[in-house]
Amino acid sequence: MDLEPIPEIEPGQDIPAIFEPLCAVFRRRLKSDGQKYTPERARVLDSVIRMEGAFEAEQLVADLRESGYRVSKATIYRTIKLMQDAGIVQRVLGGDDVPRFQMIYGAKPDDTIVRVDNDEIISIDIPELIELRDKICAKYGLTPSSHRFQIFATGEKKS
Repeated sequence: MDLEPIPEIEPGQDIPAIFEPLCAVFRRRLKSDGQKYTPERARVLDSVIRMEGAFEAEQLVADLRESGYRVSKATIYRTIKLMQDAGIVQRVLGGDDVPRFQMIYGAKPDDTIVRVDNDEIISIDIPELIELRDKICAKYGLTPSSHRFQIFATGEKKS
C-alpha cells in the first residue's frame, strides 16, 4: 500500500507545486529498483523538499524528530542515496568531510562558493555559466541535463 506523506501546511498555504510530481518520480524509481515507497521514505522526501539550500543528513534527523517522527539515521542515509540515484538530490562538496546535499530536481542549477575556512556555502547566480555550459555541450553534440559549479575559497566576505 502506497502512503502519501502528510504535509505540514499552515491553513491557507498551498502544497509546494513540485511535491506531487517529485513523489511520483521517486515512487517510479523505487519500483524499478524493486523497492517500496514507505511512510518513512515519504517523510524524508517531504523534509528534503522543504529544505532550503544545502543540508546535512543530521538536519533531517533533527527536523523529523522535532516534527514527532522517528526515522533512523540509517533510513535517512539510505533514502538520500536512493534520491541521489533518482536525480532528486546531489551531494555538495564542502570544505570538510561532512556530506551535504541539495535538491536538484525541478530546480535551476545552484552554483556555489564554499568557504573552506568556515564551511559557509554561498549560492551564486551567474547566467554566463549556463551559456558556457550550453556552448560546451553543443560543441560536443550533447544536451546538458544539469551542472554543478563550485568555487572553494577563503577570506573576508564582500558585502
